Amino acid sequence: MNKWITSALLAGALVSGQLLGQAMAQDAKETVRLGIDVPYEPFVMRDADGKLEGFEIDLGNELCARANLECSWVEQSWDGIIPGLLARKYDAILSSMAITPERERQVMFSLPYYNTPSVWITARDRDIDIDEKQSLEGLSVGVQRGTIRDVYVTQEYGDVLDIHRYGSSQEVVNDLQSGRLDLTFEDFPIAVDAIDFRQDDSPYKQLGDSIKTPTSIFGKGAAMAFRQRDKALAAKFDKAICEVYADGTFDKLMEQYFDYDLSVRPSEADCAQ
Repeated sequence: MNKWITSALLAGALVSGQLLGQAMAQDAKETVRLGIDVPYEPFVMRDADGKLEGFEIDLGNELCARANLECSWVEQSWDGIIPGLLARKYDAILSSMAITPERERQVMFSLPYYNTPSVWITARDRDIDIDEKQSLEGLSVGVQRGTIRDVYVTQEYGDVLDIHRYGSSQEVVNDLQSGRLDLTFEDFPIAVDAIDFRQDDSPYKQLGDSIKTPTSIFGKGAAMAFRQRDKALAAKFDKAICEVYADGTFDKLMEQYFDYDLSVRPSEADCAQ
């Protein structure tokens, strides 16, 4: 009898252990590394203690929580961010990367999660007509190296403007403010945050209209980027992007950092897939 009871207890313990192990395996979160270029205010910056914060940090953490993923951030300079993904330094890019045909040949994109125009900025006392191309001959413009703005300025104005390329948007702003540049062509939120050209008493102003075309350069919005084979991971983030738009979480995060709308809401068809 004692042997039977002992065997039954052991068998019960074994089954319980197996069930516990299965439950723990189901609860265990997949670890995902997200590549990001720092700084790019207000999308990503550091607080007083050096911790990463900003709109994309908050959004990325929210998306990871909804996808049941344990995410960490890996810093990478912009001009090496796609090579870093392909070299498996991280598993995805979440760093204001616009969807463009050239990039789609290298990586797979999620649904876009925001879209903003680009703007020309100069000193308020400068008389520059951005629409009169020949009048720009010899003027200097600053852009962040490897961005869609670099591509646009090079393609459309490379024959007249003296293009200065920088490793970060902050370096561009610094040289504009120090008077070493005549112009900058910048992402609208970055320009608002770093230069605040919209104020009447600002020493800077916008030239011409905001620019979002051609889509061959500016793409369809900013999205996460993945290696082509990682379709299952991309699908998890697509589902999370749909969720944060559907329940208003995206709008709440956006309103913490911006006083304008940069949303690009996914369609029902996109979210039904």
